[in-house]
Formats: sequence, structure tokens, C-alpha cells
Amino acid sequence: MLFKIASASLIGIDAYLVDVEVDISLGIPGFITVGLPDASVRESKERVKAAVKNCGYEFPSRKITINLAPADRRKEGSAFDLPISLGLLAHLDLFPLERLKDYLFLGELALDGRLKPVKGILSSAVLAKRKGFKGIVIPKENEKEAALVQNLDIYGLENLVQVVELLRDADNISPCRYSLEELLPRLDYDVDFQEIRGQQHVKRALEVAAAGSHNVLLIGPPGAGKTMLARRLPTILPPLTFDEIIEVTQIFSVSGLLKGRGVVGERPFRAPHHTISDAGLIGGGLIPRPGEISLAHHGVLFLDELSEFKRRVLESLRQPVEEGTVTVSRASMSITFPAFFMLVGAMNPFEDAYGGLSSSGFSWTDNQRSRYYSKISGPLLDRIDIQAEVPKVEFRDIISKVEGESSTEIRKRVNEARERQLLRFKGKKIYCNSQMGTREMKKYCQVDDQGKELLEMAVNRLGFSARAYARILKVARTIADLNNEESISSVHVSEAIQYRMMDKYF
Repeated sequence: MLFKIASASLIGIDAYLVDVEVDISLGIPGFITVGLPDASVRESKERVKAAVKNCGYEFPSRKITINLAPADRRKEGSAFDLPISLGLLAHLDLFPLERLKDYLFLGELALDGRLKPVKGILSSAVLAKRKGFKGIVIPKENEKEAALVQNLDIYGLENLVQVVELLRDADNISPCRYSLEELLPRLDYDVDFQEIRGQQHVKRALEVAAAGSHNVLLIGPPGAGKTMLARRLPTILPPLTFDEIIEVTQIFSVSGLLKGRGVVGERPFRAPHHTISDAGLIGGGLIPRPGEISLAHHGVLFLDELSEFKRRVLESLRQPVEEGTVTVSRASMSITFPAFFMLVGAMNPFEDAYGGLSSSGFSWTDNQRSRYYSKISGPLLDRIDIQAEVPKVEFRDIISKVEGESSTEIRKRVNEARERQLLRFKGKKIYCNSQMGTREMKKYCQVDDQGKELLEMAVNRLGFSARAYARILKVARTIADLNNEESISSVHVSEAIQYRMMDKYF
């Protein structure tokens, strides 16, 4: 007899429907799984057999064939344990067969029948709603992330016995109910800009970066506070919108990084080590998985010791930084991952880490600087809007009892600037100034005559490229938004040019 149960598998960060077909027939007892299963799927035979027996049910002593359709896509993971076991239990007439069509089933089985959490539940819940299922049956620990999908019954159950009880009589078990307030965590950062001593101009640069979602490069000696500043950047970014929460949670769910949180409510901050490979940063694998740039989607990607990263790894950032997506191609598939993030890099000023900046007292030639900075290519630098020098902190600032602005105060100004941008780009798929294209720049980045003279000087005398010119205009537009001004003046252009004064060394 043939039984069909609906389940799902992942491709990229999206789920697709998988029909788990269980055929139980007369013949030599055996258990075979087909449909391009990986090792974890093939091993489900032992988990399912033990779970069914330990829950008090009879395991069919028949020839059992499991087909995972579509059969031309590789299946991986342990989420098929539950639908496979239900196909076997359907043979025992424990519940009405028509009720299997109402739900999508996912879950790993422990040997005692408990349901253990699996990856990608949020993507599967989105699929279940799109395909018109009444609900989705999943492990208890996954129910919060699935509950983000509205108008879908979410059954977070603890063991196989409860799933059978649900299929016998749905009135005995109620779907979980969560309000958005219960799901979305309250933002409570452990760090604050108020803790930073001195570095006022760097704080201003990061405020401008946060207001327009611009990329930043911090250059300074060890101990100057580059990492401290970068780690506090998320505290002044606007809160995630509901759609952004869905996207970020999907990525973390697929990567298995939710760790019981259920929902990612704060902007991600990712800081990979400089020994990371290009596949680890961009994404990859036999079945491609998101890399660090996708895990930083709608958040911050911090690359400390930027000059120590492999050049090939840094060069792979050029397309994602420009387009906000990354495409990973394999022989059998090509997958596009979201990757709209703020790139924040930090590096020492020189091989001699304590020298090289104006505050150090050392004197270095332009050729010496250029030789060290050549580890970062010009095209990548062009895509970094703001370059800020982080000098050594003065003693008077270290012992000062005067507290600076808090992250809450700075975030308020950033939010106001972002609201102006959202109003300006209403009806377009543009949410901040850094996303402006050529058409939007011509319309919203008009400068006065003095500003044009400054830009001409920047291009002709300082050798700025056309891309650098465009990014100066975007930063100037953001500075004007922070100052609550519609027109871009020479003051705004001058500050924007100041943030690219390291270009001549690269």
C-alpha cells in the first residue's frame, strides 16, 4: 500500500515541497530510501525503527520503499524522520488517511520518539502557507520561528505520540498562539557609544555611515578603539522592520544558528577571523549554504585586521557590496543569497602598527604608505564610502569623567534621517541613500556651484574615480539629511570629501 506525506527541503534559503512516498508491500523485509538522499537521510531507517517501537507501535515487517520526490534533487538533513514514520504508522490505521493532506510535516526523531529541532523551519512554514496547507507540524523547539508566519496553524509537538493524537482528532491539540510582542525580543544592547572616550570625529563618521548605510574603513594603531567603535555601530542603527526580521531569521534558521532564540530581532553583527576562506565568507558547499556576508544581511560585517585577509577573499566582496546579493554557482544549480550589509573594515596604519598616523610622531613617505595599503585593491576601496582615521586616545580623554552622547541619542538622529530617505524613495525598492542608482542621484544629489568646484578638485587633483565621485555625492546627501536640509551645500560636500582622504595612498 502507498502513502504520501508532504514535507520540505531547502535550496538556498528557500524551501521546496518534497513528497515522501512510503510503499509497504509483501516481500522480503527490507528498508530502502531513494530520491538522492544523503547519509543523514539514509540513516533515518534506524532512528525511525527505534522511535516507532519505543512509542509502543508495531514496525511493519514488510518490504518498505521510501521515495523522496522530486527525485532529481539531493535531499539532506534529518527532517524527513517524522513524515517517514507517519507513512509507516498509516499502514496500521491509527488515524484517518485524509488528514495527512492537511499538514506539512518536519522533524528529527530521537530513539525514544521525541521530536528534535531541525533547520529551515521558517522557510518551510512560508512554503506551507503558499501551498495552501492548513498547518505545519514541527518540533516544539521550532514553533516560535514558524509562528512568524501569520494565518497558518503551527503545531509544535514534543513526540511522535502527540502527532498521532493530532491526526486522530485535531480538536484534542490546539495550535500554538503567539503575539508579535511575545515573538519579537526586546532590544537590550550590552554596549553603548557613551563608553567611548574621545574619537568625536570617528563617532560622527559612524553616525553618517549608519544614517545612509555606508561602508566604513577605520585606520589606526592598536588600542585606539577601532573594534570598540565597530561593535557599537549596531546600537545606533534603526530597528529591523518586520519584513527584515523574516529575512534575517530565515537565513539564521537555514544555517542552524538560531540556538533556541526563535526570532532574530536585532541587526546581525558578524566578525569572521582573517583566516576565513572565500567559501566561508561568500557561501558555498555541495549544496550551497549562506556565508558570512549573508549572515550579516541587514546588519554589519566587520573585518578586523583587513590587510591580513587573503586578497582573493577581499576581492570576492566587490560584487556583493555593489549589488546587495551574491550568486553561488555549481554544476547542478545556481543560488542567489541576499547580502545587503554594511561593510566595516579596520586595519593598522602600517607594518609598524604603532606608526604611520599623524598623531604618532612618525614620518612615513607616501610610497611606504602605498606599498602597505596596496594589499587592498583600488576597486574594493572605491566601494568603501567613508575612511576614518582613528588616532591614539589622549590621556586627558582616558581619565575624563565627561560622558559622551549615548547610542539612544545618536540613534534618534539616525532614525529621523532614515525616515526622510524612506519618504524620498517611497514606491521604489530603495531604503537608504547608499542604494541610490544613477537616476536617483541625478534627481536628489544636486549641489551648488561651490560644491561643484570642490568635486572638480577632488576628481582632478586627488585622482578620485567616477565611482568614488558617486559615493561622495551619496555621503553628502546623507549628511544633508542628518542636518535636516533638502539641498546639498558645499559644507556637506566638503565633509564627504574629507571621509575619502586616504584614497591617495591606495
